[in-house]
Amino acid sequence: MVDSDTRRFSLISGRGLPGQPPGQEEGLADVLTLQRRGVHPSSREAEQALYQDTLAEYCWARDVAGLAPTTLNRLVQPVIEVCTFYDVLPWELSSRQLDQYFAGAGKRGHTTVRKKITSIDLYFSFLEQRYAGEIRRRFGAVVESPVDAFNRPRHRGDFGLRIPPSRAEMTAFFAAWRQELGSARKYPVAVRNYVMAKIAYISGMRATELCLVRLGDLHWDSGQWGRFLVKGKGARGSGPREREAFMFAEGRELLWWYIEEIRGLFPDDALDPYAALFPSERLPTALGAEVAIAPPICADTFRRSLRRASLAHLKGTVTVLFPHLLRHACATHNYESGMPLWDIQVLLRHTWPTTTVGYLASAKADPERASLESSRRTVRRLSGET
Repeated sequence: MVDSDTRRFSLISGRGLPGQPPGQEEGLADVLTLQRRGVHPSSREAEQALYQDTLAEYCWARDVAGLAPTTLNRLVQPVIEVCTFYDVLPWELSSRQLDQYFAGAGKRGHTTVRKKITSIDLYFSFLEQRYAGEIRRRFGAVVESPVDAFNRPRHRGDFGLRIPPSRAEMTAFFAAWRQELGSARKYPVAVRNYVMAKIAYISGMRATELCLVRLGDLHWDSGQWGRFLVKGKGARGSGPREREAFMFAEGRELLWWYIEEIRGLFPDDALDPYAALFPSERLPTALGAEVAIAPPICADTFRRSLRRASLAHLKGTVTVLFPHLLRHACATHNYESGMPLWDIQVLLRHTWPTTTVGYLASAKADPERASLESSRRTVRRLSGET
């Protein structure tokens, strides 16, 4: 294809450009001259404009890939943070500057630094693939990620071993908490916190998932004891995904009592299917009494109430509870009761069984007893027993 501006055919044929100085070697020297001609002088404002355009296009690309809106904001914040600190553009950022920032002014916990550096490296991958040629041609700069083999952080196991209380301790804890509900200053709020904590323990749901459950999400006729819909955590930042959670017999009885006796005591319309299952005790003041639905309880509010209750009623080695420890306790106690690993994976909605195994690190399993039980089942099956 003929390029009239660069006269590429002339370069390939070796005839050179018109008006070429005598004595200049043809071939490779012509190619270098062509590259130098491609570098046009540009202002700092043009570089800043391109920088902003790349950030916007990067967010668009990740949005098309299906990432959640909250994740999109976190992707570009580390890039803006480092570039603002040094007052440079991304293609001017060096590995030494990145190391100095995260070893000094930007030093945080290992997990935070690892996430930020990973986000910076992903942005530079986008920049290299889509804009490296244009940046080289317009500004004469080479796009290269400041994250290399020497400063790339490694995942070294940031999560410690979470040891939940025993089943007996959890039973005593919920019994003591329920006995105290009658003397609470705000009875509906106290019961809401108690029911929410116990449902988290029974079903293995996260705090943020339970906060978003609505009254219309309860399906009493689904399965054996009923199920409810939750917006579960999406893998790799893909956003919430709807899935079913299990009530079991104890959870069904508890929720039925809560819906009939307690839910109507909150200042909103408890018959609206879009109303929160665990609502806030206050209506929004900006809208007044015209709002028929109260907002759901905040996850931090639930965490604080669970912490206070555990400090007051939980006895044993573990004295402080948080919502995710209830999830670990659910998995551990069901496994110790004989529930197979696959069923626990379905209960917690894990994609990989290795993730579920991490929740069972403190489970008191007995491989010898399991082997004997398996042998007995085999003997009974071969002998024709049921």
